[in-house]
Amino acid sequence: MSVADIPVQFGDPINARILEISEDQIQGFQRQPLEEIARQSGVDLPIVIERIQAMLRAGTIRRVRQTLLATNLAQGALVAWEVPQEKLDAAFDYMFRQDPFSGHVVTRSTDAASAGSTYKLWTTVKVPQGYSMTKHCEFLARQTGAKHFRLMPAKRLFVLGVGHTRRRGMPPGSKADVPADVTEVSVVRLNDLEWRVLVALKREFAPEELKPDLWRPRADEAGVPLETFYEVAEGLDRRKVIGRFSTFLEHVKPLQDGERVTRFNALFHWAVPPGREIEAGREVGRHHIMTHAYWREGGPEFHNVNIMGVVHGSEKATVLEHKNAIDKHLNVCGIPVSYTNVFWGGRSEIKPSEISPFAYRDWCLAVGLDPEKMRGE
Repeated sequence: MSVADIPVQFGDPINARILEISEDQIQGFQRQPLEEIARQSGVDLPIVIERIQAMLRAGTIRRVRQTLLATNLAQGALVAWEVPQEKLDAAFDYMFRQDPFSGHVVTRSTDAASAGSTYKLWTTVKVPQGYSMTKHCEFLARQTGAKHFRLMPAKRLFVLGVGHTRRRGMPPGSKADVPADVTEVSVVRLNDLEWRVLVALKREFAPEELKPDLWRPRADEAGVPLETFYEVAEGLDRRKVIGRFSTFLEHVKPLQDGERVTRFNALFHWAVPPGREIEAGREVGRHHIMTHAYWREGGPEFHNVNIMGVVHGSEKATVLEHKNAIDKHLNVCGIPVSYTNVFWGGRSEIKPSEISPFAYRDWCLAVGLDPEKMRGE
C-alpha cells in the first residue's frame, strides 16, 4: 500500500481498533509502548506504526507523546479569566502563543446568565516548582487586560484520560461497577538526572521517530545509557510522575475530510456539601463518559462549586443526557447538589505546558521579569 492509500480517518476499522487503545489505555511508562498498542489492539506492529504515522502526518492525531502527571511535578490550576469582550480574542491568542505555561486555552459560555458566566476564558496553568502561580497569573492579567481571574487548583483527581474513540456512542448512565479511584495531588521533587530523562521523555514524537526501538534516541538525548533511561523512567513511574503513552486525536477542529471527532465540549459544575467532595467525585468519576473529573473549589464567583468534570460529544442533547444521568445517580447515592451548571466550550487550543524550572527562568528573562521576584508558594 502506498503512503497516499493509507487510511487516515479515525472511523476506519483498523484505525479505530488502534485508537481505542492508543488514546488512553497505555498507562505509565512502557519500554515498548508501540508493541503494547499492537498487543492490546490485535493489530500487527508494522501496521500500528504505519497507521499512527499516517494519522499524525494528516492531522487526525495532533501529537504522540509520553504524558506526565504534571500536577505532581509543578503547581497547576484551572484558571477562569474575566476579560472584556473586545479583548477576548487577543487574550486567547496571548495565552496560547506567548505563555509556555498555559496548556488548554478555551472560551466557554453558559446557556443563560449565571454564576461565573462573565468568565469566558479558561486556561490550565502550570508553574514550575519554586515559582508563584498567583504572580504568574497577575503578569498574564496585565498583558491581556483581564479584569479578574480565579485560580482553581485540583485538590483531588478522579478521572484523567481521553479515549474519544471508545466513548463514541456510549449510552448515558454507563458507569463502572465501583466508584472511581482518588489520586492525591502532591509535588514530587526531582534531581538533575531525573529532569534530564524527563525532558527527553516528554517531548512529542515526529512521525519518523515512531519505530520499535522508540526510546534509544531519547536516552542519547538525555546523555545516559538506554538501561539507565529505563530505570529512571520506571522510578518516576513508581513515584506517580508518569501518566500514559498517548496518541492525541484532534477532537476540536474539523479533520482533513471535514469530519469532527466531537462537536461539544462541556465543563460540568456541581456544588456538594463540604466534607462529601471525595465521595461525590468518585461517583461522578465512575461514569465512563467523563474524560476529566476533579475536586476544585470554584469559590463565590462560581456559586461555591467543588466538583468539576469534562465531557465531549457529537450532539448537545446527548451531552445533556449524560449530565442528567450523572445528576440522577448523585441523587440516588444521597449526595445533595445545591447548584449545578454547564460551561460549553467554544474556541479551543491545546498544547503541553512547560514544567521545567530552567525553562521558567529563561522565559522570565525573555519577557523582562526578574525570576527571583516570581518566586513564591
